[in-house]
Amino acid sequence: MVSAQTIVEEISEVKQRRRAVILAHHYQDAEIQDIADSVGDSLELARAAQKFEGDVIAFCGVRFMAETAKVLNPDRTVVLPDIHAGCSLVDSCPVGGVRAFRRRHPDHVIVSYINTSVEVKAESDILCTSRNAVQVVNSIPAEKPILFLPDINLGNYVKKQTGRKNMQIWQGACIVHATFPGRRLAAARVEHPDALVAAHPECPSDVLRMADFIGSTSAIIDWCTKQAAQEFIVMTESGVRYSLEKLSPGKKFYFVANENCNCSECPYMKMNSLEKLLACLDNLEPSIELPPEIMERARLPLERMLAVK
Repeated sequence: MVSAQTIVEEISEVKQRRRAVILAHHYQDAEIQDIADSVGDSLELARAAQKFEGDVIAFCGVRFMAETAKVLNPDRTVVLPDIHAGCSLVDSCPVGGVRAFRRRHPDHVIVSYINTSVEVKAESDILCTSRNAVQVVNSIPAEKPILFLPDINLGNYVKKQTGRKNMQIWQGACIVHATFPGRRLAAARVEHPDALVAAHPECPSDVLRMADFIGSTSAIIDWCTKQAAQEFIVMTESGVRYSLEKLSPGKKFYFVANENCNCSECPYMKMNSLEKLLACLDNLEPSIELPPEIMERARLPLERMLAVK
């Protein structure tokens, strides 16, 4: 069996030969994060892809993230270690339903979470991430009706934060965040009475009501790092533990299991591996191939999102 260190060395060599960059989400396994050129949440990685200089982007995340990188870099090769690394939010929002809504409600501004397919992005007016969703909605004139898709929990959180009355919300959900039970968080708070609670806005409202902080993956990391507290209950995918412990040595982080698998892991994020990363860099496949017309249409709402401060 080839050792992990040998694979890492081979990845480094192939990456240099391909003039490639490795982007990794915080939910990836630690060994992938260690060799990535940039680790971040969806917004940070979209910006990193936008600024990249080179020939190849190896995106260690899920497919919609790699598609976003391709839209921003149509002339570069974008590879994904496992082409089957999908997303339950993408699955919950087929483009046909979005097109039908657009035909029935041409006056609505469609705000799409970045966790959508490139085809849905192409039907949207502006995109958002969990980090900037409130700012994006606030940038839309108050009199404009909005469809927010696809995450119902993030949508409800944004609606509450912005006070928007004329905002419809798609009924999609993340298989990890949406199944965090409030009762388990309540039990964790009893078990760890000194711990602060940080939650991702994709969590259900009863979880968010108990949170001391609500924010995107990277925002949670930043907040926990800056707090004087030494214990935290973290309501998001447990892959973020690696970044938290690296940036805050000595602090304790507790993760609450969801209802689906009695864990807090995204099965899609865990489909990538060092071996698959080496193979995709070496063979330049599986690569993300998208119709030019779809990329051109998806690029505008994506650039609108990136322009929101």
